[in-house]
Amino acid sequence: MTGALASISRKGRQFRSDPVLRRWAVARLLGRESGTPAFHAHHPPYLDGRLPLTAETPAAAFSALDATPPEAELTIDLAGTDVTVATGGEAGLFERRFADEETLLALHRFAWLPLAENVEPGWVCLLWQAWMERFSKPDDSLAWHPYTAAERCINILNYGSRAGLPGPKNETLAVLGAHGPAIAARLEYFGDHDTSNHLANNGRGLYLLGLALSMPECADLGAEILVQEAARIFTKRAGVFAEESSHYHLLYTRDYLEAWLAATQHGRSEAEDFKAIAQKALTSAQKIDLPGGYPLIGDISPDVPPEDLFGLLAPNSGGGWLGRLGDGERGQVESLINEAAPPEIYDLAADGWLRADFGPWSGLWHLPPGGWAAMPGHGHQDLGGFELHYGKLPLFIDLGRGLYGADGEAVAYVAAAMNNGLSVDGLDPYPPNKPYYSAAFRRSVVDADPGYDIGEDHVTIQNSGFHRLAGCGLATYTWRFNGDQFSLSDCLEGAGTRRRVVRHLATSLEVTESEGGLILSGGGHRFLLSSESAMAHVPTIRWRAYNRGERATLITLTTEARPPLQIHFTLKIV
Repeated sequence: MTGALASISRKGRQFRSDPVLRRWAVARLLGRESGTPAFHAHHPPYLDGRLPLTAETPAAAFSALDATPPEAELTIDLAGTDVTVATGGEAGLFERRFADEETLLALHRFAWLPLAENVEPGWVCLLWQAWMERFSKPDDSLAWHPYTAAERCINILNYGSRAGLPGPKNETLAVLGAHGPAIAARLEYFGDHDTSNHLANNGRGLYLLGLALSMPECADLGAEILVQEAARIFTKRAGVFAEESSHYHLLYTRDYLEAWLAATQHGRSEAEDFKAIAQKALTSAQKIDLPGGYPLIGDISPDVPPEDLFGLLAPNSGGGWLGRLGDGERGQVESLINEAAPPEIYDLAADGWLRADFGPWSGLWHLPPGGWAAMPGHGHQDLGGFELHYGKLPLFIDLGRGLYGADGEAVAYVAAAMNNGLSVDGLDPYPPNKPYYSAAFRRSVVDADPGYDIGEDHVTIQNSGFHRLAGCGLATYTWRFNGDQFSLSDCLEGAGTRRRVVRHLATSLEVTESEGGLILSGGGHRFLLSSESAMAHVPTIRWRAYNRGERATLITLTTEARPPLQIHFTLKIV
């Protein structure tokens, strides 16, 4: 089946399986929904009069990279896939077919380059020359997708500033200079309803490219995009990433730190804007972080492994992106991190992230504002999903997501079943969101926003998303903490039809069965999970980076009854 036919088939399956989408389609046909608002694709309104971007002559004082041919083969990390290339095989590398499109995109982005320790310079030269022989002229292919082009030029320039520019140097400068107009011609603006973080990344590429190659119009355009798009991708109160992924939050915190450092180095007026944006994002990142490690809630980006960014949480660790900075720049970032003050807990909660600590227990709950997952976005169907640590021991964990895609495992990890959520008859707390749904239509499907309460000994979340099911009312989830134990009560109001309600829990601890329930063991502790609901457990995967996972266990607690009904469990140290 061709790509186009596969896409049509997939959309057909989605339409048949999604009653809310069918309801919207009927409303659209009857004229009750107006569809998407008009917009000028690739042309944000704030750039009126500034596009297209004029080509500029690049000028930069890079040294040339040592082109001594390598002797040993090279293994590179391409979006979680290890790819090996032998000497003489560099040309064929760009002709390979990969099962995951993200692997190909990572190849064109040279995404492996920042992560490759002690790579022979000759390999960088060979692979760059092989790429230039085939793809040096901008076109509409994946190789020149604007996000990919931005990542590529930044990775090559950053490497070039440390080790020398792969050559021939003049040809490389000309090709890099051509990235500016190419990115600007295809900016990823698709109206306010469907523009994602990609546009900010387009701006980042233009900005850093323009500064590095002394192309002022390119830099100015990138600066304007970065400043304007910060209001789209970061929330107003707490400055948290609005597309509902904790990994992407770190990624874009790094991006604005990088822009701030470059602006400071070049004496740019927008340096203070970037500093304020980055520092606010840093404060939220530190509050999202839990004692046992940073939770990976929502999608995991294929651009860089999460651990490469963990230095933003522990600046003295010296590794990853922070460790690759020069001493002066690293000191600037470390000072900014140490100055960061945590946001008000209710500001963070209002932006969708509930952080609460009760003695040895520390938890993070995700509660999308308005209930619906962000669209566009990188969030999951995880309203009421949570991660909970006991001291520095992760107890219940978010499993993350290992692959992108609209089928199979890639879709399964978006569901409540993989996000410590509650499902009713296999359905998620809210229907899948679409960028073209109006606010009025969403309100007609779910008539009330979710609510929450953080008390002295509890967290409570209320969800009206199951109202869309006949006979189902408000769902209330209450976590209550008492010394070395806690309980979770899930209550579903309503009447009528018998329902199958399941609470899903994921853990990386060892799970064994006992007479009183399930024993969870790890970190020198044993916990007893007990409930009157039917319990089961199966092996699963916890994703620590894109396409890189480790063993975990998925626990289910199931009740089948007519609402009102309850699932209750207690967990205590034994």
